[in-house]
Amino acid sequence: MKTRIITAIVALAIFIPILIAGGLWIDLAASVLSVIGLSEVYIMRKRIIVSMDFLIAAIGVLLLSLPEKALTWLPHDFSRFDLAYVFVALLLVLMVFTKNNFNFEDAGVTILSMFYIGNGFHYLAAIRNSDSGGLSLLLFGMIIVWVTDSGAYFVGRKFGKHKLYPAISPNKTWEGSLGGVILAVVFALIYMFGFQQYQNIPTIPQNTLLLIVITIVLSVAGQLGDLVESAYKRYYGVKDSGKILPGHGGILDRFDSMLFVLPLIHSLGFI
Repeated sequence: MKTRIITAIVALAIFIPILIAGGLWIDLAASVLSVIGLSEVYIMRKRIIVSMDFLIAAIGVLLLSLPEKALTWLPHDFSRFDLAYVFVALLLVLMVFTKNNFNFEDAGVTILSMFYIGNGFHYLAAIRNSDSGGLSLLLFGMIIVWVTDSGAYFVGRKFGKHKLYPAISPNKTWEGSLGGVILAVVFALIYMFGFQQYQNIPTIPQNTLLLIVITIVLSVAGQLGDLVESAYKRYYGVKDSGKILPGHGGILDRFDSMLFVLPLIHSLGFI
């Protein structure tokens, strides 16, 4: 517990100033986190990081995490996804030159990880640096995730009887999941009527019913992100995705829900 607390204090002391500063700082943080996240996938799979396939994938995930403004040198209508596909092709071609030592399944997992991690962290920075109320909107998303996790844990411990998906995450319950969603809605309403109206930033819907629906969607998405990470950790037989955060695991352990919620915030039209 002492290690967890110390790690949390140090991590917050680094992350909060970056979050507040935004701009280039959050862009750099998103890029670094995406490469670390990709390396954790490689370590879970017991693959060598010092390899050509990791180098190609690391450049790909880095490009996917970068803001659009960093790629203005690209030809017109050539997006970061188009550029990332160049590295997808390189990974596929690598199968030929390695004589399938790096095979199609390896390429599939690597490419999926590139897009899942790179795009998720891209929206960490994109939301923060959006023109109006980016910090407010990002905090809203984070609060939904944090409150859902906490609510699911404490409600599940107290009232949980029916297992959610025992084959994937044996400790999660339907009661905890529902409790997390309800608590997230309560905090979202507090956020809207308190912080949001005080700041007068037009990013979070002021329509109560719409806010409740969006909060439920984001809360469920966050729980699905958590379950997805539990699924691949169980598949690879590891407890944590990494060890970079003593007592907390890896970067993917801390951002599993956010990697689902942040792109969804974009898809819902907030930025």
